[in-house]
Amino acid sequence: MNALQALGNVEFENTRNLGLGQRYATLRVPGGGGMFSTFDLNHAYDDTDVMVSLAKLKAHVTAGVTLTMKNMFGATPNSLYGDEAGNENATTGRQVLHFPRGYDRIKLPGLKAGIGNEDSRWRVPRIVADLCGARPLHLAIIDGITAMNHGEGPWCDPEQIKLTSPGVLIVGLNPVSTDAVGTTVMGYADPRAPRGTHPFEICDNHLLLAEQAGVGLADLAQIDVRGLTIAAARYPYG
Repeated sequence: MNALQALGNVEFENTRNLGLGQRYATLRVPGGGGMFSTFDLNHAYDDTDVMVSLAKLKAHVTAGVTLTMKNMFGATPNSLYGDEAGNENATTGRQVLHFPRGYDRIKLPGLKAGIGNEDSRWRVPRIVADLCGARPLHLAIIDGITAMNHGEGPWCDPEQIKLTSPGVLIVGLNPVSTDAVGTTVMGYADPRAPRGTHPFEICDNHLLLAEQAGVGLADLAQIDVRGLTIAAARYPYG
């Protein structure tokens, strides 16, 4: 933080809730979205000219992989999309986005009518794809210098959680393409794989959903990869 402040007039905004803004910004999902047609987000997501997502190279039990696209899940305000929705001081998680049962009092802004699927592995991938359509990313950075495998929370099997050291930094101008390369570096042959194929064996593939929505390309044959080859960078996550 000190290094950033030394650059001059740098503003910091906690986007978890309303923050310094007077109102939430409503961002539209192009094409109508798969689960949400709009999102109400902190004003900073609407005001910013260049959006950067910096994420670790990591597998995820609900999304297969969690890279620059899945990183955007946290853009949803706790005060609107969290378990304490309606409270501007909300800090609890967003279980209502994962599992809506028991949260009937919470009306999620922008949720499309008729969404009845309660499977988190159906919901989370679509939320991620919709978010990356509503708030486009201009620079996607995956830190794979040192990372980890799994570790979503205390509910995880300790045997699955492992530190990793791929020694790579993956950077791109489109999050779908960047995450597709990252997914392949992790040892998964097809970043467009359908549900039922590792690492998406129990969840829908948000990269594929985003590609189908026009957010970017996940087809490796169409992605311009420069620098170290994917084969040379590969670090199998298993």
